[in-house]
Amino acid sequence: MVIIPNLYELDGENTFDTSPVIDADGTILGKTRMMHIPDYEYFHEKTFYTPGNTGAPVYDTAVGKVGVAICYDRHYPEFMRALAVAGAELVITPQAGAAGEWTEGLYEAEMQIAAFQNGYFTALCNRVGVEEHLDFSGESFVCGPDGRLLAQAGRGTEEILYCNIHLDEVRSSHAKKLFLPDRRPELYGDWL
Repeated sequence: MVIIPNLYELDGENTFDTSPVIDADGTILGKTRMMHIPDYEYFHEKTFYTPGNTGAPVYDTAVGKVGVAICYDRHYPEFMRALAVAGAELVITPQAGAAGEWTEGLYEAEMQIAAFQNGYFTALCNRVGVEEHLDFSGESFVCGPDGRLLAQAGRGTEEILYCNIHLDEVRSSHAKKLFLPDRRPELYGDWL
């Protein structure tokens, strides 16, 4: 079993939103720190977190090549693509998403598109429960590299979501056969 918890990390004067990657033998392979920090109603994280400085690493784990996109980072296509370019087969997204925070179905659509465009599995793990003004909805889910929603937990329920995935689907995905080989990164620097 590979474990990717999400926690507060204190490093000197800095506080990071961090997910260490713990391999099946207990080895800590590294950590990913949230790069993009939000600041909007009830999510005033810029006054608490320091922007991450670990880049977009992909970890060679016992279950495959795993990338981590912590919460707000999933909104940045550049970050999600960087994980694909680095060879991710599965991208884990720990998040604290509230019911009604975004348009109904947007979490799923966003991760389905990332999975399809980048040719990897995505697994979003969302908090559950009520805290002050926020109702964390749960509804964790897994998407395939073809963009299909493969499994989803219930709304507001504490549960463990199980989903069998087959990494050979990554190698045969449209993204691996078409989109990634047809990229033209020499052009993109001038666009961004």
